[in-house]
Amino acid sequence: MTAQFPALALILLFPALGFVFNVFFGRRAGRGAVNLAGPGVIFLAFAIALWGFARLLAMPPGAALEVTLWPWIVAGQFHTAIALRFDALSAVMTLIVSGVGAVIHLYSVGYMAHDEDYARYFAYMNLFALSMLVLVLADNLLLMFVGWEGVGLCSYLLIAFWYDNAQFAYNGRKAFVVNRVGDAGFILGILTILSALAAHGVWTLNFVGLQAHSAMLAPVATLAGLLLLLGATGKSAQIPLYVWLPDAMVGPTPVSALIHAATMVTAGVYMIARLHFLYTLTPDAMYVVAVIGTVTAFFAATVAVVQTDIKRVLAYSTISQLGYMFMGVGAGAFAAGIFHVMTHAFFKGLLFLCAGSIIHALDGEQDMTRMGALWRRMPITYATMLAATLAISAVPGFSGYFSKDLILERTFAAGYGGLWLIGVVTAGLTALYMFRLLFLTFHGSSRVAPDKHVHESPPVMTVPLIILGVLSVVGGWVELPAGWLWGGAFTRFLTPVFGPFRTEAAHGAAAGAIGMVAMLATFIGFALAYILYIQTPSLPGRIATGASALYRLLVRKYYVDELYNLVFARFLFWGSENVLNRGVDRGLIDGIVDGAGLGVEEAGEMTRRSETGNVQVYAFVYLIGAVGIVAAYAYLVMVR
Repeated sequence: MTAQFPALALILLFPALGFVFNVFFGRRAGRGAVNLAGPGVIFLAFAIALWGFARLLAMPPGAALEVTLWPWIVAGQFHTAIALRFDALSAVMTLIVSGVGAVIHLYSVGYMAHDEDYARYFAYMNLFALSMLVLVLADNLLLMFVGWEGVGLCSYLLIAFWYDNAQFAYNGRKAFVVNRVGDAGFILGILTILSALAAHGVWTLNFVGLQAHSAMLAPVATLAGLLLLLGATGKSAQIPLYVWLPDAMVGPTPVSALIHAATMVTAGVYMIARLHFLYTLTPDAMYVVAVIGTVTAFFAATVAVVQTDIKRVLAYSTISQLGYMFMGVGAGAFAAGIFHVMTHAFFKGLLFLCAGSIIHALDGEQDMTRMGALWRRMPITYATMLAATLAISAVPGFSGYFSKDLILERTFAAGYGGLWLIGVVTAGLTALYMFRLLFLTFHGSSRVAPDKHVHESPPVMTVPLIILGVLSVVGGWVELPAGWLWGGAFTRFLTPVFGPFRTEAAHGAAAGAIGMVAMLATFIGFALAYILYIQTPSLPGRIATGASALYRLLVRKYYVDELYNLVFARFLFWGSENVLNRGVDRGLIDGIVDGAGLGVEEAGEMTRRSETGNVQVYAFVYLIGAVGIVAAYAYLVMVR
C-alpha cells in the first residue's frame, strides 16, 4: 500500500533554503541570523520526518509514502523521475539524518562561535544534510547516486574547511579522490543492473521495479553486488578504501560527528540494505561483504589501541563499528545492521561532540597524553562521554549492547562461526581502546599544560551532549529481547522491507550463550584498560618497548598509506607526468595544434608573398581557376 505525501518535499526544501540563505545572505545577515537559520532548517526537516513517521505507523505494515516531484530523464524506453519514497527503511534513516543532524547543527553554534567563516560552514552543513536526505529518500538508484555524489562533495568541502592549511586541503583532496574510486564501482554496478534488465525489455532503476524483476538479475547478481560493494567500501570506509577517514579528522569536530560518525559513512550500509533483494541472490557476494566488514572491524580496532590523538581513536573506532554493520548485512541480518547504524549515530555522534568539548576546553589540544584528571572540571562532558563509552563497549542495558549483540547472534546463526569469533575479539578490543581513551582523558594525574584554562562548555554545546547521552542509554531499548515488553519491535518494523531473517537457529539458550561470550570479551577489555591506565600507568610504555616491532606496526597503521603511495600514487604521478603530460598532451595534442597553427601561418606567408601587385598575374590566376571550374562541371555532365 502506498499513499501520496507531498510534504516529503519539504524535508529537502528546508535544507536547500538554508544552503541558499547562508551562501547568498549569511554574511550580510549576521551571525545571529545564520545561527538561527543553519540549525533551524534541519529541525524543521526533522519535524516533517516525524510527521511522516507518524503517518507511516498508522498505515498497514509494508506501506510507504511517496511523492513524484517532476520527470527527470526520458531517453527512449528509459524513464526516471525525481521521486521520493518514505518506507520503514528510509523513515529510520531520515529520522537519523535529520534528528542527529539537527542536534549537531545546534552544537555547532557554540563550537564555531569564534570562526569568521560561520556562514560558509553552515552552508556546507545544510548542503550535506540535503544530499544525505536525497540519498535516503530517493525511490530509484539513479537519484540515490545524485545524493551519493553530493555527500562526497560536501565531505571534501568540510574536511578542507580550513583550506589555508596545506595539510588540511590535501586531506580533503585525498577523501575526494579515494571516494571517486569507489564511485566508479557504483556506476558500473548501476550499468550492470540496467543492462541485465534491458536484455529482457525492462527499463527501470526504481527500487520497487528492481525488486519486482529481481529474478532477471540473477545472472549478474554477483558482479553487480561486488561492484556496488566497491562503492560502499569508499563511502563507508572499509578495506581497501578506508584510508581517507582517519585523515578526515582535520575538519571541525562537529563535521566529524555528522559526516564521519552519524550519517555519510553509513551510506554504504544503507545502499546494501536497500538492495537486499539483489544481494540475497548471491551468497558469494554477501559472504564477501561479511568478510570485509569483519576484517575491517578487527583491523581498525587494533590500530585504535595505540593512537594518542583523541579524534583519530574515534576515527578508527568508526571504521571498526562500520565493519560490524557490514558483518550484519553480509550475514543477511539487514535489520540488525540498520539497527547498529541507528545506535552508532547516537553514541559515536556523542563521542565526537564530547571530544569537541574537550578540545574546546583545552584550546585546540587533541593529544590524550596531555590531558588527564578532567572529570571534576568538565562533569557534563565526562558523564555523557562515560555513557557513550559504555554504549559502544556493548555494556548490557546501553544502546550499543542491543545492536552489537544482535549482529553477533545473527552472524553465528548464519553459519559464519569464524567471523563471529573475530567479532567477539573485536568487541573486547573496543572496550580496551574506549576505556583507555576515557581513563587517559578524564582520570589519573593531570598532564594539562599550565596555560590551559579548563572549563565546561556552554549550554548550547552541553544540551546536545545530554540529548545524545540519553539516546546512548535508551536508544537500543526499541529492540528488547523477545518476550520483554515490546521485544523485537525494531526488527518487526523493518521485516516488511527485508523479510524475516533467513534462520532463527540462534534463539533461546544458544543465543544467551553467544551473548555471554561477547559480554566476557567486553569485561576483559575493560579490565585490561583499568590495569594498564589506572592501576599501573607505566606498564603500557614498558609493553611498547618490549614489543617495539608490533607497536611500530600499529602506530604506523600497518604501513598501508605508505604501501598505497608506493604502489599507486607514485605510479600514477609518474604516468601522469611522463605519459599523459609529456607524451600525450605536449607531444601529441600540442604537436597537432601547434603543427596546424604553423601550417596556417606558413600558408598565409606564402599567400602574402604571392601578392605582387601585378595585374597580369592576378588575371592569369583567375583564368586558371575559371578553367578548373568549367572542366569539373564538364566532367560531371559526362559522368551523368
